[in-house]
Amino acid sequence: MMPLTSQTQLIHFLQQELLIPAESIAMAQRQEEVFPDLLPMVLWQYGLITIEQLEQVFDWLETR
Repeated sequence: MMPLTSQTQLIHFLQQELLIPAESIAMAQRQEEVFPDLLPMVLWQYGLITIEQLEQVFDWLETR
């Protein structure tokens, strides 16, 4: 089994732990083309996650 990329792991966390809909993540990923590596910030900027969820994402990223 191939190891998951960091981006794939992040998406899995967003969907499984924070219950962010796939459609919201896909929309943010389209915006991410303009702002690479800023998926969590794009989700927050567009109101797709709360500031508390953004903090959870940053906490999760710190443990990676």
